[in-house]
Amino acid sequence: MTLRVLISTAVFAGITTLSASTAFSQDYVAMIGHLESAQQSRHVHLEKVAALVNERTKGAVEFQLFPQSQLGNQRQMTEGVQLGTIQGTVAPAAFLGGFNPLVSILDIPYLLPNNEDQAQALREGPFGKALLDSFSDKGVVAISLWPNGRKNFTSNKPLNDIADFAGQKFRVMDSSILIEQFNALGASAIALPFGELYTSLQTGVVDGEENPLDTIRNMKFDEVQDYLVVSEHGAMEDLVLFNPAWWESLPAEYQTIIVDAFKEVVPELRAHKAAAVQSSLEAITAGGTNVRVASDEERAAFRDVMFGPASAAYLANTGAAGQALLDLYKTEYDALK
Repeated sequence: MTLRVLISTAVFAGITTLSASTAFSQDYVAMIGHLESAQQSRHVHLEKVAALVNERTKGAVEFQLFPQSQLGNQRQMTEGVQLGTIQGTVAPAAFLGGFNPLVSILDIPYLLPNNEDQAQALREGPFGKALLDSFSDKGVVAISLWPNGRKNFTSNKPLNDIADFAGQKFRVMDSSILIEQFNALGASAIALPFGELYTSLQTGVVDGEENPLDTIRNMKFDEVQDYLVVSEHGAMEDLVLFNPAWWESLPAEYQTIIVDAFKEVVPELRAHKAAAVQSSLEAITAGGTNVRVASDEERAAFRDVMFGPASAAYLANTGAAGQALLDLYKTEYDALK
């Protein structure tokens, strides 16, 4: 047996022992994994949820949190929730399209309104509920949508207006929806692993990319990008997923407490994320990147160009079920105006 295997086995055994020993003092223990660091918004507010749930169930429910891929990559964690080897994960929607193609509706640009209260109304309303319910036959229980920022465009070439996108090459995740988003702008989309993005920007394999401002700053993409337009065109949403057997073992009262706790911390989560975004924007600007904030009119123009082709790509993958969800979304979106 190799040293790496021995270490991994020891770590897993330690986690298992921790869960077993804690279970004697707690009625319901959930190991919950996610990708972000302990300093980022997702984990900070998972800690708040854990405290609320433990307090309101009088210690009967304990969330054990494992940030920064301690329990595996997102695919491994999602499969772990399905299998019951872990009880929960908070997963970026962009990583879940392979498990549930309907969730890829969130990849459509400008799906959510720029007004955060209106966006939250969509998350909590019939559209959000239908999206959560679409996981019911996927081996997980989805209980909440959590906001986690919005994407913006950067490039080594000017981005003074929509016309400037023509002919440029942008890195995307492997998503037909995102590819069509850039095709609609006259740009090319190249699917590349995230770990290769910095070098690809530096060497000119691609001209630009799209990410939230704090990701752009934390990954130092601004060091190899000359231009940034704050477009906020793509919603970065998290799904809170639990193992069905564990969830159904909970008394209904505890289920309600957990759902309500995830909802209750959203305003603080939004404020924490907004502060991280603002400090990142200030640092990027101070570093010399040419930063431009898109006006409401320009954002509307972006939406007019990109929304239709991206929606068509979504429907090509999801058929009638996707059409029903998109129709529900449009009804809810129009009611917000």
